[in-house]
Amino acid sequence: MTEQRPGNPAPKGTGQEFMERTKYRYIGKSDQEKGIRQPPLELPPDPAIPLFSLPRPDSLEIPPVDLRMAIERRTSIRTYAREPLSLDELGFLLWCTLGVKTIHGNLATLRTVPSAGARHAFETYILANDVDGLVPGLYRYLALSHRLQQTDTDPTLVIRITEACFNQQFMFRSGAVFLWTAVPYRMTWRYGERGYRDLHLDAGHVCQNLYLAAEAIGCGVCAIAAFDDDEMNRILGINGRDQFLIYLATVGKKGE
Repeated sequence: MTEQRPGNPAPKGTGQEFMERTKYRYIGKSDQEKGIRQPPLELPPDPAIPLFSLPRPDSLEIPPVDLRMAIERRTSIRTYAREPLSLDELGFLLWCTLGVKTIHGNLATLRTVPSAGARHAFETYILANDVDGLVPGLYRYLALSHRLQQTDTDPTLVIRITEACFNQQFMFRSGAVFLWTAVPYRMTWRYGERGYRDLHLDAGHVCQNLYLAAEAIGCGVCAIAAFDDDEMNRILGINGRDQFLIYLATVGKKGE
């Protein structure tokens, strides 16, 4: 039974129970405190599938944008021009959302977004609908080496993903869809069950960077939190426990 304290009513719903049971007073020793070896900083790529490098961020000529202007102009955009994203632009957005600035051996990475304890528990998948130089399909971003690996070329992917996101039709018209999955043990190894809260906080950091970075290249973004969890995990080929989809966002060139 959940411990109750004076003035602390019993949780009445799943969300309230989550908030209650992830309070620090319920969190015991973490696996880090127990001396258990930490999980890898990134899921390994499939050795049977080729990798290809993205243009280095410092080699790109991205127009400067005033931060205040980017914040003021930031809004969710669901209408996109029929214009492809370039590979340079996609690489820039990937670097701005989870790009690695410094690697500290196999212990931690410092990236372009904050993360609790620098745990960075996300993997990024890209559904390329209209990106110059990419065959339409699903790719995984390997942040440690700034490379991509194609994971699925099924031509019905965009249809299946759109249906699993409750038929939000603007997904068809986007140049690309960013799909962020969480690898929870990367976070809970240090923070125990409290780490599940941190995953959702980190998702906000990543997506906001996408919104702001997109302003520099004339793109619009729309975050998506409405999706069928089980179906999306099946589409991505993950089990929903050791890795699960946490957030999505469409990106495309702004229309008139």
